Amino acid sequence: MTAIDTRVGGDQRLRTETQAITSPADAGTAARGIRRPPRGPVAPPLMSRWVVNLVLVLFALYTLLPLTWLLIASTKDTPDLFGTPGFSFAEFNLFENLGRVFSFDDGIYARWMLNTLLYAGLGSVASVSVSFLAGYAFDKFDFPGKERWFAFVLVGVLVPAAVTTVPLYLLAANVGLVNTFWGVFLPGIASPFGVYLARVFSASYVPVELVEAARLDGAGEFRTFASIVVPLMKPGIVTLLLMSFSGIWNNFFLPLVMLTDKDLFPVSLGIYTWNGLAIADPEFASLVIVGSLVAMLPVIALFLSLQRYWQAGIGSGALK
Repeated sequence: MTAIDTRVGGDQRLRTETQAITSPADAGTAARGIRRPPRGPVAPPLMSRWVVNLVLVLFALYTLLPLTWLLIASTKDTPDLFGTPGFSFAEFNLFENLGRVFSFDDGIYARWMLNTLLYAGLGSVASVSVSFLAGYAFDKFDFPGKERWFAFVLVGVLVPAAVTTVPLYLLAANVGLVNTFWGVFLPGIASPFGVYLARVFSASYVPVELVEAARLDGAGEFRTFASIVVPLMKPGIVTLLLMSFSGIWNNFFLPLVMLTDKDLFPVSLGIYTWNGLAIADPEFASLVIVGSLVAMLPVIALFLSLQRYWQAGIGSGALK
């Protein structure tokens, strides 16, 4: 009786497996005793590896081709610049072009670079200091209306910088800061996004227990911030410093509205004035190209020198 039941059960399992076979290939596989893996969803064609690589290559070309053209064009004199194809080499005149850029108009380009270094260097340091002090306070201190004030800061993140340029000009005009160094420097210190980013880094990197232990040991708030908080938030500080420096270095619209004295121009505004003169005098075209090439070098050097801190900050923020 047991043998009969076993045979009946085996026949039922065989019929079930036979009904599950849907193709001749599946039948041969089942006959050989090979179990096919479950079929997963087929990836759509647009998500294939070749399409992704093609998109990445296009973005790389979009980024690198203008820089390549700038490097090649900066080595040409004015006749070769207009008489040869853009990506073809001609007689090498880079050093002569550099000499013309730095000697034109009694070295006004060097003055523009110095102005930009002051605007971006001092401005980024001041902006990072204010942002991280404010972000640390929003994260670790309790005071009336804290979240409302922080929501007000977030509103500033949503407002484009171009919208605030004219109101800033009117405020500067009322206090006599138009066409001065401070009229461009002071607005660059305020950074709502920097405050938001600083609070995020403070919440992720600085344990509350560590701050409370420092307070119990008798350390003041500024000593705690300088000795404990700043070393812990170094990746975030470097990340915000790079972002702030790059933003102020490339700032154009605010100096355009605020300044009329060319001795106070940043390099971006100075190159813009040369570009306007190049329409009537083609000799300015080479000055614009070589000046643009030189203006990129400090930003590139800063990114390369602080790259390891910047990557660490982005990676740690992604993990946390």
